[in-house]
Amino acid sequence: MIVALIIACEVGFWVLLAAGLALRYLAKMPRLGAAVLLCEPLMELVLLVVTTVDLKNGAEPDWKHGLAALYIGYTVAYGHYTVKWLDGHAAYRLAGGPKPAGAGYGKERARHEWKLWVRTVVAAAVALALLQAAVWYVGDAGDVSSLKAWQFGALRVVGIHALVAAAYTIWPKEAPAGAEKDRSSLTASERR
Repeated sequence: MIVALIIACEVGFWVLLAAGLALRYLAKMPRLGAAVLLCEPLMELVLLVVTTVDLKNGAEPDWKHGLAALYIGYTVAYGHYTVKWLDGHAAYRLAGGPKPAGAGYGKERARHEWKLWVRTVVAAAVALALLQAAVWYVGDAGDVSSLKAWQFGALRVVGIHALVAAAYTIWPKEAPAGAEKDRSSLTASERR
């Protein structure tokens, strides 16, 4: 049931996102669109409650509970960022807004990658906290090795993402010919 709920939360995230943006830009109902977008965190809350109830009812902690914790951590750290990014693109495509700037090149791209890495650290911290709470909750009553393995996996993701960000710092991505000229015409706020 937990896996089905995780899948439903992911599908629900994209459905609510599409509905919210459609209401906002196609139906010209920005307040209703924003209200729909604000419903997204409720799905993660439902997932957290169901996972907790599942453990409370004596379910053996396994990979499903670990996956739920990582999914919640990811949506806490990247959910708003994803909505904002897609909202900028929807405003550009559907409402004639300014073209969203990309991640950039060189030092700007490296800075962007390190900001994403901080989000990954936040996601891992949330997941680690939820997993540790589950370990304490289960206590000696069950095998928590799966939950501890997910904790190690979350730390591994942080390390791998740090290597990616470091690679962009050490070997900066070069701008293709003409691309820097296009970006230089944007104001500083448009580049973010």
